[in-house]
This record gives sequence, C-alpha cells and structure tokens, in this order.
Amino acid sequence: MVSMIDTSPSDGRALRTAFGRFATGVTVITTLDDDGKPFGITANSFASVSLDPPLLLWSPAKGSGRHRVFTQARHFAVHVMRDDQRAICDGFVKDAYAFDGVVFGSNEHGVPVLEEALARFECRRFGLTDAGDHTLVLGEVQRCAIGDGAPLTFFAGAYGGFATQ
Repeated sequence: MVSMIDTSPSDGRALRTAFGRFATGVTVITTLDDDGKPFGITANSFASVSLDPPLLLWSPAKGSGRHRVFTQARHFAVHVMRDDQRAICDGFVKDAYAFDGVVFGSNEHGVPVLEEALARFECRRFGLTDAGDHTLVLGEVQRCAIGDGAPLTFFAGAYGGFATQ
C-alpha cells in the first residue's frame, strides 16, 4: 500500500522518510579547511552528471557547519565507500576532522585522498547552484581511481550492503 503525504514544510519529516526509500551509496567528501587542515563529511547526496566534460555533483545542507568550507573549496575529492568502511563514515558524520586511523594521502592540490575507497573522484569546483536548503556543488573530475569490494549503501536511515542475485 502506498500512502500519500503532504510535501509542505510542515510535514518535512514525512518527505524525508519518502526520500529515504531511495537506496544510495555512501561517500566521504574531503577538502582542506581555511587553515589547510584535512576536512571531511559523509554524504549520500552524490550523482554523476556528465561524461563530457566529466562532471559530478553533491549537495551539502546550508544548515551544516561544514557548508561554507565545502562551497568555498576550489578542489575536493569524493570517495565511494566500501561496505566494510562504516566506521570511517560514522567518524565523518560526527567530526569533520575524523582522520585518525584513516589511511590517506594528499593529491597535488593538498586535498586529502582516502587510499582505500571503492572509487575516488578528485575534482575542481565547476560551479555552485542554490537549491533550497542545500547547495549543488558541481565538480569537474580531474582524476579518478577504482578499488575493489562491495558498496556501502544507505536506506531508510540505516547503512546496508549490496546483495547480488
């Protein structure tokens, strides 16, 4: 049975629940803060946009204390996380500086790059678009890397895995 919901701001929780019915992958996005320190966030608002030019997008919430750093960053990296990396994702949910115990290096722009992700996209900011209570951050992919493993997924507010049939 499908239940209709009101999409007005007064029923935002129901809309969030409906959006949560779309299973997504989980990413950790990294950049440098104003002081040049490694800075990150866990996000599932990620999508491929174009192959020519190679573009992707993600969308940080304007209400996040990390929004300004990410929308002002000229370079960033998106890491598609494996199903055994839940602890890393949880760390970046709670703390932008959760790099302790995480294996990472830096690319030529100083952006922290996680060494063991399912995929990594190193990007130059291509554009920003206002989108309600979020900002769409478009990135031009300058380099990418592909790892092995199964994806970490997110559905109905919880982590999960991917089962093949």
